[in-house]
Amino acid sequence: MAMNHYCEHDDHEMMKIEVNLDDMNPEWLGIVMEKLFCAGANDVYYSSIYMKKSRPAVLLHILVHRDKLEKMMEIVFEETTTFGLRYYPVSCYRLGRSWITVDTKWGEPVRIKIGIFREKTVQFSPEYEDCAKIAREKGIPLKEVYREALRLAESENCP
Repeated sequence: MAMNHYCEHDDHEMMKIEVNLDDMNPEWLGIVMEKLFCAGANDVYYSSIYMKKSRPAVLLHILVHRDKLEKMMEIVFEETTTFGLRYYPVSCYRLGRSWITVDTKWGEPVRIKIGIFREKTVQFSPEYEDCAKIAREKGIPLKEVYREALRLAESENCP
């Protein structure tokens, strides 16, 4: 289900899934995350935890629209070693979003996501892929590309 993120809004249709993984090869985590994102997860991340008997483990967190819950469960059970998971409804507040493109001094464009709260711009976020491409091709630090993109975005969008 495609959501309109141009306007800020509460999303009451989300589910949070949590999975404890204490006996799984951590090398497998990358493909699990990849498959979850490809299947429509809004967010996927891991936290370090300790389970009974002080066993180190990983807590897998998944944020997803409720209509994709079944697919997320299928991926988790097929791709991990868990025998169970927890899920519960959550509400998410989302900023309004718009995009601009700035032309950097390196002759390459960078897309910028703009976050809007109560009709006021509160965030500028350069697209990582654009910045990383410039950094690699020009042999410059990534943070320098980010600084330049932010400077351009702010100067174009501030009175």
